Amino acid sequence: MKKTTGTDRSITSQWRPATRAVRAGTWRSEQGETSEALFLTSGYTYDDAATVAARFAGEAEGMTYSRLQNPTVAMLEERIAAMEGSEACRVQATGMAAMTTALLCQLKTGDHVVAGRAAFGSCRWLVDTLLPKFGIEATVIDARDNAAWEAAIRPNTKVFFFETPANPTMDVVDLEFVCGLAKSRGITSVVDNAFATAALQRPLEFGADVVAYSATKLMDGQGRVLAGAVCGTRQWIDEVLLPFQRNTGPNCSPFNAWVVLKGLETLSLRAHAQSRNALEVGRFVESRVPQMLHPGLPSHPQHNLAMKQMDAVGPIFSFVLDGGRAQAHAVLDALQLIDISNNIGDSKSLLCHPASTTHANMGEEARLEMGIEQGMLRINVGLEDPADLIEDLDQAFTKAGL
Repeated sequence: MKKTTGTDRSITSQWRPATRAVRAGTWRSEQGETSEALFLTSGYTYDDAATVAARFAGEAEGMTYSRLQNPTVAMLEERIAAMEGSEACRVQATGMAAMTTALLCQLKTGDHVVAGRAAFGSCRWLVDTLLPKFGIEATVIDARDNAAWEAAIRPNTKVFFFETPANPTMDVVDLEFVCGLAKSRGITSVVDNAFATAALQRPLEFGADVVAYSATKLMDGQGRVLAGAVCGTRQWIDEVLLPFQRNTGPNCSPFNAWVVLKGLETLSLRAHAQSRNALEVGRFVESRVPQMLHPGLPSHPQHNLAMKQMDAVGPIFSFVLDGGRAQAHAVLDALQLIDISNNIGDSKSLLCHPASTTHANMGEEARLEMGIEQGMLRINVGLEDPADLIEDLDQAFTKAGL
């Protein structure tokens, strides 16, 4: 493989974000292909025994096994790192593999985690159920409350873990304060940035230590494959995360990595266009529903904070109906254009009922603690004409008695 200027950090660091998303991390074979090559191989051959021994000893560059390295996967890792502004990145099989890896690689029995209460259902399962099984304590707080972070710190606190914006309540966390507090106490901050990606928000610029992703969402952007990613310093990735990943194997397949690479080329265009559409659709929805949760609208209590730390607020927002689950399901059942789906980040518009889907396994008490009511709906606004989306929502709202 021949590495191009896209792999030279002294060059890529000078490129602007949109250029990095298209060009960074590009390798080419002797064929000189323009599209990244897809290497569907589990293993590699070697010219001689000394070469393979040197590679396994870390004394020579080169591939050894696709659980550790693969050219297509490595290109994706280099590109995400360049977009994020991080020294290194490792990609995983799914977003939840990324979150699990980012936490378990650095925690042990007796450690303590402080986590934001508003989170994807499976992320809360990690904090509420998985970590305690290994003797790792967790305190769940309202991540919007800066004082709550400081109050929750213990002598054995090792990690702050949170999403911003959070799924599905759209809570916004003060990145600069929380990540700064973590650094001052020797705590590692792990930020789930899946709702924004580096196209809209770069937590490392606000002091985050680790940024984790479901690349299934906006990075792919077309609902095709599963993938995850974790970004951080080269030392943290190589010495803390990589030993866990190498030996547990939550790896991204080369094909999925290739698909995400293609998605990244249009990520900035899609993310900003969908953000604009979501604002237009959001203004209409706000005029029809009792409670709106859209950080891009002035009515959101953390609107100013969102505007400070995000280039745009993304395609996703939530709203709450007074009629509970029955009315929420009535809206879903009346849709003619927008799909009912629990996915997000897709170029197609999708609407879901979190209490009966993404957060169904949490139980009503835990959902209410997070602010997830039976009347809540979460929408991913796609690339369709927003006027068509508004017309579809208008007729669905009318049929549901809104």
